[in-house]
Amino acid sequence: MGHSAADWDYRAAIEITKDWNGVEQVLLQNQQGASARVSLHGGQVTSWRNKHGEELLFTSSKAIFKPPKAMRGGIPICFPQFGNCGSLEQHGFARNKVWAIDDNPQLHPPNYSHGKSFIDLLLKPSEDDLKCWPHSFEFRLRVSLATSGDLTLTSRVRNVNGKPFSFSFAYHTYFLVSDISEVRIEGLETLDYLDDLCERKRFTEQGDAITFESEVSRLYLSSPNVIAVLDHEKKRTYVIRKEGLPDVSVWNPWEKKSKSMVDFGDEEYKQMLCVDGAAIEKPITLKPGEEWTGRLQLSVVPSSFCSEHLDL
Repeated sequence: MGHSAADWDYRAAIEITKDWNGVEQVLLQNQQGASARVSLHGGQVTSWRNKHGEELLFTSSKAIFKPPKAMRGGIPICFPQFGNCGSLEQHGFARNKVWAIDDNPQLHPPNYSHGKSFIDLLLKPSEDDLKCWPHSFEFRLRVSLATSGDLTLTSRVRNVNGKPFSFSFAYHTYFLVSDISEVRIEGLETLDYLDDLCERKRFTEQGDAITFESEVSRLYLSSPNVIAVLDHEKKRTYVIRKEGLPDVSVWNPWEKKSKSMVDFGDEEYKQMLCVDGAAIEKPITLKPGEEWTGRLQLSVVPSSFCSEHLDL
């Protein structure tokens, strides 16, 4: 009584269960049959399926799902450090922590939740976290699934410390693809990038699109807010829209590196591609009381639709 249809959908479309390690996970669903699964281990999206039930995110068959080990796949949250460019563990500690469901989420814009199922999560530093990174923060994450099937992650990091701090950040998104050799990225042409395979030297992208025939680990700088990943074999395109995330990290380990990773199958590089909305080259600095927001929206469209209708 008194609830709108949107309110009812939101309540009915969320299921909280536990995985086989006893860690809580949240299942979001929409009326069309799309779904997303979010683990409180890392605040990590571990599954995103379209209305036909097809999985859209890659997870390694050798992934380890038990904290404190980070899970190989889905969308890990890299905070407060991306990669190994600082004093912390690889990609920071947020992806290794157990997050809480936020009972008092911050306000979002009007109509933000209309027709969506969503969950709000919260991470605060533990005593151990403060020993290795001595900054007090509140990290709020909303994961929402729209009636269209679009998946949106909105991160809000607030400085509740007495002094400024800086951090880097990425949504380390593992897309599931049919064949990496048949995939191309559009929207990063002519951009400068830092190449991890060449001691982070700066280059300029020369191709009319990015294609893959060997290991790639690059950070594209000052990127547009809309990028497309075209999977020719599936005839579908992942569309990435982002706000507050100026950089894009692109990664595929290829054959040699795949064999060196214990939580990654030797041949699995053929079915995955990481394209991350990120803020890395110029770290985010927050003064006491300040808040930063970074948003990622993922859509899937037929490939024939994409290049004609997207402003890339």
